[in-house]
Amino acid sequence: MVQFSRVWSHCSVFTALRLQRSWLNFIQGSLRCSSTKAAPRFTRMEYQDAVCTLNTLQTNASVLEQVRRERGPPQHQLQDMKSFLQRAGLTVEELDHLNIIHVTGTKGKGSTCAFTEQILRSYGFRTGFYSSPHLVQVRERIRINGQPISKELFTKYFWQVYGRLDETKDAHGGLMPAYFRFLTILAFHIFLQEKVDLAVIEVGIGGAYDCTNIIRRPWVCGISSLGIDHTSILGDTIEKIAWQKGGIFKPGVPAFTVKQPEGPLTVLQQRAEEMGCSLSVCPDLSEYPVDEGILRLGLAGQHQCINATLALQLSHSWLQRRCLPDKHLPSAAVFSGVTQAKAFRPSPVIVKGLSDTVWPGRTQTLRRSPITYYLDGAHTTGSMLACARWFNEAAAQRESMAGGPVVRVLLFNATGERDCAAMLKLLVPYNFDFAVFCPNITETIDTCNADQQNFNVSVENMLTRCLDNQQSWRLLTGQGEKPGAELLISGTLPRVAERRNDTLVFPCILSALQWITQGRDSVLADPGKRVIPVKPSVAAKASALRDATEIHVLIAGSLHLVGGALKHLDPVFSS
Repeated sequence: MVQFSRVWSHCSVFTALRLQRSWLNFIQGSLRCSSTKAAPRFTRMEYQDAVCTLNTLQTNASVLEQVRRERGPPQHQLQDMKSFLQRAGLTVEELDHLNIIHVTGTKGKGSTCAFTEQILRSYGFRTGFYSSPHLVQVRERIRINGQPISKELFTKYFWQVYGRLDETKDAHGGLMPAYFRFLTILAFHIFLQEKVDLAVIEVGIGGAYDCTNIIRRPWVCGISSLGIDHTSILGDTIEKIAWQKGGIFKPGVPAFTVKQPEGPLTVLQQRAEEMGCSLSVCPDLSEYPVDEGILRLGLAGQHQCINATLALQLSHSWLQRRCLPDKHLPSAAVFSGVTQAKAFRPSPVIVKGLSDTVWPGRTQTLRRSPITYYLDGAHTTGSMLACARWFNEAAAQRESMAGGPVVRVLLFNATGERDCAAMLKLLVPYNFDFAVFCPNITETIDTCNADQQNFNVSVENMLTRCLDNQQSWRLLTGQGEKPGAELLISGTLPRVAERRNDTLVFPCILSALQWITQGRDSVLADPGKRVIPVKPSVAAKASALRDATEIHVLIAGSLHLVGGALKHLDPVFSS
């Protein structure tokens, strides 16, 4: 149970009674969808039944911690994955027919996959795309021709795979695959059944021992920018992480990477030599010759240029093998040191593919006057720095045309073992008038939102982290030393907040968004949405938000947070 005594002493948003009731409602709603009883024998076949059954494969937070402490040899993970695949009626040999593009990395691997998929789809190929995590609905992870698989098809294929695994579990000690493993098997099954021309597969964590690495013969492999993340699994140095990422290399399969620091690039070179494959470093995006101007990208932010050049090389390599098979033999992809990939002239189809790429929740802008939301799932220090620069540049352009005072608001949360203080420190220079923190809970009601339930972290840990983040922000902004300092920012429009860096904690995403927008967002102000009351002292702090000509809201730190926000902000995600 949440330690509410700590909440009472730190959180000024709700009365203690209201907050306790909200969290209890959330917990009770979760329990209704996370029963430890055996999954139903498929008497109902609806989408929500499938998702709730899928959620039984999530690992409870306390059990997960024990598993982490007692983790066995990582090589066993791939052996187990092959066993689960066979029990589901699939073989690793069948995966060879998916013509796979396999992509890993620390930063930008999802965006790289999105660019690559869009380019090849623009050529008329039927594409499959497997990514993680999802923003709102789990079926977003498995896409056909750029669109999340329908609820009907997800449900149909889910029960096919789940049924086979459930029928064979008694002969295997009752073992069922964990959540991500199951979804990976499901994705392979769907792509085979739907007869895609190719599948773009994004690695979950790492590479060498990730369950996607049962792929034997991808057509091409890619590694995006490397950084520090998932250190308890991948290692605590960038070189150790590079070793894990290079584990997706396969004999004779061309591999591409972007410019990396010398240490990790050396490790990738060694891995390519061990595996017997070529390794090429992508050129800068500006080096590709175009008929006029520059290549335009559908995803905003200067850092997307790095992801785009990797996508160009991956799609170009795949097209060469598809269209010129006799000139793209595996023997041509043997190791010969790290080489520089050539900057070719993109075809009009490729140019259009880059500009048409859409990848929700990544450097995404959602405008609903007078509020502009800037959403990015950045969750490492490297990606957060890129996110902050993108936000500052985009927001500054709008502020110059606002014609009145503008308020900047940060809505932040992070999960796992991320260094929240380090990420928040990067955001301090960007002049936020309010810093708002909340857990990745869409809303504190007792209805079940199965798609966004996460049992891998306890409720207590979620709320404690929010309170810790609030304290970190106060220390980073020096509020203890200068209480009530006026907000005066040189060279920009005047702010209307009475205090700089006011910070608040809310129990869910909806309550945070409702306070930030103050009824000025027509979607959030929908009568169908329950308005969560706040204390008068908290409401008083919002006068700046009610008076502002424009409100600019950066939502960052977690893709789960961004997804929860989009569920409320974008009607496309609410169905």
